[in-house]
Amino acid sequence: MRHLTQSFALGALRRGRPVEQFLGPVGAPERPGIQYVEVVPAKTRYEILLHTLEDIGHETFADLVEFPTFDPEDEEFGRLVGTRDDPLAALTAAEDVTGAVRGRWVNAGVVQDEYHDYVMAGRPTNSSPDGPPWPVPQFRS
Repeated sequence: MRHLTQSFALGALRRGRPVEQFLGPVGAPERPGIQYVEVVPAKTRYEILLHTLEDIGHETFADLVEFPTFDPEDEEFGRLVGTRDDPLAALTAAEDVTGAVRGRWVNAGVVQDEYHDYVMAGRPTNSSPDGPPWPVPQFRS
């Protein structure tokens, strides 16, 4: 099972491991992009990073850390959209800000598999390859 239950996501964060969630497509057909959100333990807090990247991948290339940022003026890898002192509060804030869904968090690195599924499904615009609609973020890059 790829997606983490809430207790496993919280456990990963408490052990110092990030969790991520693929949020789907952004941009326009002539300039496609993708987004994913990451909750990262950082010393005594949890940072919420929103990654907006150019969609340059294909069926044999899904290494999202190699993708350029969608906004060429954005030099950082991920935009800090919030911090929280508690892992549950961080997940909740990430969901509130980005539209992420509680049952769809994955361990660090697995978001690339989610992206690969998206590519192999033909880059669906309305819903994820397994059916649920793409989240509607409150924060737009």
